[in-house]
Amino acid sequence: MLFTIVFFLLGLIFLLLVVLSYKLPVLLKITSNDNDEVTEEYLHNSQNFVYTGIVLIALAAVANTYFAVQGSPWEAHLMEWLNIVIRVMHITFGIAWIGASFYFVFLENSLNRTNNLRDELAGNLWAVHGGGFYYLEKYKTAPKTIPKHLHWFKYEAYFTWISGFALLFVVYYFNASAFLIDKNVLDISGTQGILIGISSFVFGWVVYDLICKSALIKSPVLFALTGFTILICFAYFYTQVFNSRAAYIHFGAMIGGLMVANVFFVIIPAQKAMVKAAKAGIPFDLQLGKNALSRSIHNNYFTLPVLFVMVSNHFPSTFAHQYPWLVLALISLGAAGVKHYLNLREKNEKSIWVMPVSALILLSASFITAPAKNPQACTSEVSFAEVNLIIQNRCISCHSATPTDEVNKVAPNGVMYDTPDQIVVKKELIMQRVVITKTMPQNNTTNMTPEERDLIRCWIEQGSPIR
Repeated sequence: MLFTIVFFLLGLIFLLLVVLSYKLPVLLKITSNDNDEVTEEYLHNSQNFVYTGIVLIALAAVANTYFAVQGSPWEAHLMEWLNIVIRVMHITFGIAWIGASFYFVFLENSLNRTNNLRDELAGNLWAVHGGGFYYLEKYKTAPKTIPKHLHWFKYEAYFTWISGFALLFVVYYFNASAFLIDKNVLDISGTQGILIGISSFVFGWVVYDLICKSALIKSPVLFALTGFTILICFAYFYTQVFNSRAAYIHFGAMIGGLMVANVFFVIIPAQKAMVKAAKAGIPFDLQLGKNALSRSIHNNYFTLPVLFVMVSNHFPSTFAHQYPWLVLALISLGAAGVKHYLNLREKNEKSIWVMPVSALILLSASFITAPAKNPQACTSEVSFAEVNLIIQNRCISCHSATPTDEVNKVAPNGVMYDTPDQIVVKKELIMQRVVITKTMPQNNTTNMTPEERDLIRCWIEQGSPIR
């Protein structure tokens, strides 16, 4: 009932915002003949209020729906669609943000800085794309006249973070006891785990921001080594608190948080100061611009590690290793190395060893996560009846057309083991998740034993007979 009331109150506020957005600018134009710029700015801000109202209404509607269907078969259906919608939004905004990061660092690396430049320019670039020629110029500070319409590259970052944070809640925090916490790793409550996760993002930003403002920033190599060491400390910390899959996603979310905080606290304020100084005709503090560029470059190096971590999170070969933090360190270092090589190429700087070393680091992660070559030999033939009994006792509570699990109301990823044929067709998946990586059952909530896993392995190696 409370959320229903909140829903309607937000609806009324939203309608009021819509009315004000369209009526007040008209009044401004009537009362002032010299207020066009103010009116235009108000229109822009009022649109932002409208969008905020839409978001609030949407959130209230989702919350109201969630509490209305909680405990019913519709709950799982709602959560699945929330997962789909938010994940697609996150990917879309992420593509826009990372694409912009790649493009502007490419511009910075590829600018012509010497030939036929006007005094006010720091560089220029000719490009051809989509059937047309483009000419881009970068100013040392600002043009003599600030254009009326400037595009600010910030919303891509903000919406990527907002959608990612929402996805973190939908996938891990709404069912923290099942998907975030592993009692075998650390016996804490779901609420404690959520508070630790969110607090770690804030703490990570404070530490990173402090070293960016320290003397370390003047030594790129020492800064990079220090930053990498701190990141791996976070990776190790997460694997000691959460289950390994949740640890990976928190590591990626922490880096993503650093990136969006760079945009919000450093890059955009510097750009606003630059525009304000140009309009006022006063000198701009060049150090602000240097700081913004530095943080932008940091974000550029963060992109590939974040992408690799987010993708690897779906593959148990990475996070199910005995030392998941080590795999995370290798993936992050190798991915950052690949980005460094690409940046060097854009600057026309040659470095023969960067790419091979980065590739070797990534391959080493693949090597150390490989399964054992000589598992224990199977001494007797395993029947399907033995395997089916294990699956019925340990897996069927989730992987069934009618799950009995308290969290999974529908079979995860549509995988069901109700019939012999359904089991046999998924034997490779069972081998990977149950035997090799041991990531199923989830957090081993049904207490599958090593002996049972070994029986399943032997049955699969013996050809998976069902008769």
